[in-house]
Amino acid sequence: MLNNLAIPLVLVLSLAGCQAPSTSHEQIPPNTAPVAVCGAGDIMMQTTLWFGMNKPKGGTVSSSEWQQFVDNDVTPRFKDGLSVYDGKGQWLGEGGKLARENSKALMLIHQPDRSSSDSINTLRDIYKKRFDQESVMRVDALVCVAF
Repeated sequence: MLNNLAIPLVLVLSLAGCQAPSTSHEQIPPNTAPVAVCGAGDIMMQTTLWFGMNKPKGGTVSSSEWQQFVDNDVTPRFKDGLSVYDGKGQWLGEGGKLARENSKALMLIHQPDRSSSDSINTLRDIYKKRFDQESVMRVDALVCVAF
């Protein structure tokens, strides 16, 4: 009878220090950036900037003011092209009050380099200063691009 208990007891004691691998986020190495894998084309960066069209002191950024910004500030920095989309933003403001604002989405496809990033941040700063804006949202994503 002692032999019948000895083998299971030895197995339980030897396995007591074992545990299943953790599936928590602790196993993900710190500072790991996502990497695009392209089936075709090249890895590039897609940046979308969201510009609010309301001016804090009243009024809106006019169509001609917007077009001058695109023509004189954006295009010289991104000569390969860009796309502009009309948007309608909505959020809950102070006290739960619904706020709405027309916006412009500016999409840029560019090299994922410091120079492009700096140019984009310069555009954000120009727009904020010129039209007294609190912020310009920036969204970046690695993409695969083929022409």
